[in-house]
Amino acid sequence: MRLLSYTVPGWGVGELLYVGDRLVQHDLPRARPELTGPADDDVVHRVFRYFAGERIDFDDVTIDLSWTTRFQQALAETLRSVPYGEVVTYGELAALAGYPGAQRAAGGFCAANPFSLIIPCHRVVAAIGLGSYGSLGQAYKRRLLALEGMSTPLPHPPFA
Repeated sequence: MRLLSYTVPGWGVGELLYVGDRLVQHDLPRARPELTGPADDDVVHRVFRYFAGERIDFDDVTIDLSWTTRFQQALAETLRSVPYGEVVTYGELAALAGYPGAQRAAGGFCAANPFSLIIPCHRVVAAIGLGSYGSLGQAYKRRLLALEGMSTPLPHPPFA
């Protein structure tokens, strides 16, 4: 097991936890004591580029989903295909994953998501507005969406 910490100027310190080559957790950067520099890791470098405003995807990052149910795995796979700069509602996410009507459960999955940017739950919004973003709050979610070019993330037809 290895833990990598990284600092993103203006965002804070984040962490990646690996078991072998499999990412098992990703904590987004937030205000914590700053580190001296980035770890020598491909995912860390991509996270830096993402926060610098580059259009980065994490589709090829191997993550540990052994803790998920079939439903949660379907949500994770569906959410990983939501394009950069686009949003879906919790209801749309559930329906696209094959579980129409499971929007509350989709919200619960997003709240417990340990892979922040890799499974981009910030791209999921409520049917009537922004929705929440766990302990980091709506301001952080709004900031991530603004980084992807969305100034007012309102629901629109599904991307699929």
